[in-house]
Amino acid sequence: MTDRDAVPPDPAAMRMHYRAAGLAENELAATPVEQFARWFKQAASEAHLFEPNAMVVSTADADGRPSSRTVLLKQFDEQGFVFYTNYDSRKARDLAENPYVSLLFPWHPMARQVIVQGLARRTGRDETAAYFRTRPHGSQLGAWASEQSSVIPTRADLDASYAELAARYPEGEQVPVPPNWGGFRVAPQSVEFWQGRENRLHDRLRYVTQPDGSWRVERLSP
Repeated sequence: MTDRDAVPPDPAAMRMHYRAAGLAENELAATPVEQFARWFKQAASEAHLFEPNAMVVSTADADGRPSSRTVLLKQFDEQGFVFYTNYDSRKARDLAENPYVSLLFPWHPMARQVIVQGLARRTGRDETAAYFRTRPHGSQLGAWASEQSSVIPTRADLDASYAELAARYPEGEQVPVPPNWGGFRVAPQSVEFWQGRENRLHDRLRYVTQPDGSWRVERLSP
């Protein structure tokens, strides 16, 4: 039997039994960003997850048609969660029409998830430029070479565009910030912390923002 003839595994039969410690209300930090910082540190420094800052960004266009993709978180603080992209990409076009966004951090090896729902706004050009300068030289060139989400004829066309830019801006030479590239800051309106438990009776604690800027914590049924 060849690999082509092999029967794929049955997803309905796949089960993981979570036995992790739970998450109680009295263990939570005062704000969701503080709680996120705790879990993020554990994901990065203790569990050593591969790219713990990888998150699934879900957007919807003006007609409500959703799309999702994995993006890297680059900053977070009490003002929100920041990622960078081409402003002509599908996600950026969606956000121009509908600024509501969902971020999902799928930390499966820890049986944890964090779900952020909020409002996305572009970062300022100074902030964008400051971050752009920290990117590796090749990533700076890549931001120019890729017309993100657009249809291209072949991979060779993309490679040729990159090679032309590499010749124009060799290593050590400053690469200008693309005018159609920048950041989005997602100001959270709710943040859910999901901890896997036995028998699918997971802990789900959600912070919800209040009109006075404070946070209410509520427990969701799994």
